Amino acid sequence: MVAPFCEHCGRPQVRPTAYCAACRGGDKDALALVRVATVYTEPVRSAIRGLKYGAQPELAPLLARYLIAAAQQPPWPDILPMLDGVVPVPLHAKRLADRRYNQSGLLGRAFVEHFGLPLADSWLHRSRQTQSQVGLSAVERRQNVADAFQAGGEVAGKRLLLVDDVFTTGATLTACAQALKLAGAVEVYGLVLATPAPSGGTLPDDV
Repeated sequence: MVAPFCEHCGRPQVRPTAYCAACRGGDKDALALVRVATVYTEPVRSAIRGLKYGAQPELAPLLARYLIAAAQQPPWPDILPMLDGVVPVPLHAKRLADRRYNQSGLLGRAFVEHFGLPLADSWLHRSRQTQSQVGLSAVERRQNVADAFQAGGEVAGKRLLLVDDVFTTGATLTACAQALKLAGAVEVYGLVLATPAPSGGTLPDDV
């Protein structure tokens, strides 16, 4: 991600800051650090939509190259060797059955294959089906995913990396991190493929 950005969550900002407005509002508590690989603009936007909604799983290894490139930049060379597992943000069982694959899981698999890390795709579950985050406000997004994830005792004492496709308000990633920490994870980091560019506080209607 090209500066300026929030040093904690990695989202682009008008000017550099240690904690952006979202992080100062509490999103920093569960996640030790988040970085975003690229901005949600073309051609990445169309590729993500093809992967997520267009039944094109073959795009995952190509898009994962952005995550791999981002993870080769500081501070990741110091963090990756400490990780006990890479956790893709899970889909609910019904949505997984409809889509037939989890796009974040495919991104995570390509990522761990490159770095030789363990894929921990069974350590976090979406226990409650939620509506799509698309079109919801930041507050609605937080309410939508509140208590929607559960993790088991296998995460206790672990340092984990969450991987997802799009990072908009951070509500989903934060809810996942909260569930992992509640189950005993020591540290939770986040690495996400894309985030919207700053747009005066508004969110695109498709992320």
